Amino acid sequence: MADIVARNGNEITLQVTLKLTGSLLEMENLILDGCNDIGCLATAEALQHFDTDGSPIKLGDIKLTARCKSNKTYQSPYGSVDVERYVYQTSKGGRVYCPLEEKARIIRSATPKFAQQISHKYANMNAPAVCQDLEDNHHRKIAHSYLQDVSDCVGSIAQAKEEVWEYTTPKLDEAITTIVVSLDGAYVLMRDDGYREAMVGNISLYDVTGKRLHTIYIGEAPEYGKGSFFQRLEREIATVKKHYPDALYLGIADGAKNNWGFLAQHTQRQLLDFFHVTEYLAQVAYAAHPGKTDKPARTLWLDKRCQQLKHEAGAVEALITEMEKLSKKTSLSKTVKENLQAALTYFINHRQMMDYAGHIEKKLPIGSGVTEAACKTLVKQRLCGSGMRWKDKGAKVILSLRALVQSKGRWQQFWGKVDQYGACVCA
Repeated sequence: MADIVARNGNEITLQVTLKLTGSLLEMENLILDGCNDIGCLATAEALQHFDTDGSPIKLGDIKLTARCKSNKTYQSPYGSVDVERYVYQTSKGGRVYCPLEEKARIIRSATPKFAQQISHKYANMNAPAVCQDLEDNHHRKIAHSYLQDVSDCVGSIAQAKEEVWEYTTPKLDEAITTIVVSLDGAYVLMRDDGYREAMVGNISLYDVTGKRLHTIYIGEAPEYGKGSFFQRLEREIATVKKHYPDALYLGIADGAKNNWGFLAQHTQRQLLDFFHVTEYLAQVAYAAHPGKTDKPARTLWLDKRCQQLKHEAGAVEALITEMEKLSKKTSLSKTVKENLQAALTYFINHRQMMDYAGHIEKKLPIGSGVTEAACKTLVKQRLCGSGMRWKDKGAKVILSLRALVQSKGRWQQFWGKVDQYGACVCA
């Protein structure tokens, strides 16, 4: 549909033929095909800009000489592009080097924009859905295996450069006074190990009114000991502290012991997630009103105790006292007694981390809802679809990509760094 009819230096004149018949949808499909044709022609010309003139080059102390030009097909957002370019070798032969691919930041034969496009889609949809979307909406057909190959490479770059590349937070209009560090897990079905816990962490920035302005997300595939996850989260915290050294650092999580060991090292104050605590209170309500017809009474009891816990100083001690009295009731069933004792033990062990009234008075967060939501959006929505089972590498790639996409501004920064520094280890 599109043809080059003239070249004048860097200017290209294109002729586009469009048959204006049929429905508007048919015309729009023809226009899309024409735009893709133009994109392929322009991309071919753009790629030539990154080639050499065939002169010898040096990589460090190694001299390379050009072989004759050879054809290579590259994948762009608009279609396949064939380009004649120089490739180089030493006088002894060996591995072939292509300057064009290095300078243009080619990733697995994909142009940077196409690699960015399909890896973003793959972070949000499974491979068949991405391929269908590309074919239906972009008139761009690729194989599942190629999509996964490019996305795996992009994810590998993100992981390899995580310790080197530092991402900045977007410019915020308000002063940051509180930074909340929170972490939790979500179970994923792994191909060889059954259900394993993937970890999610977030660092949220709040202003003086308690409004959340920005959140950094981290996801890690299931691992034994969670060492990699804690190291990654620790690096992110250190980076944030360089930018906001005077903010209050608050750790919020559920009662898992390893969470608090980590948060105590990196935050000045720790608070037990309020909504996790209310789940225990919901069980205590059955001890306060155990009758089968007492559901309204249980609902009222729970609502009142939650309000007290949230707004009244000393509510924790009052609840502990009430639970101790309830535990002396002899009419409770075995299950209700066990749940009551578990709640009582939980409150006693964590009473020092339940100052919700004090936090609300100071406009500080009291719940890890951001992390709970991240477990769903970062992990569950993508990794827990019907019939999905994951290998370790695949889960790591997806979580790396999704964390970049969901942390506002990071996806663009990542590709800016790829464009600037290269890191195309998968060219």
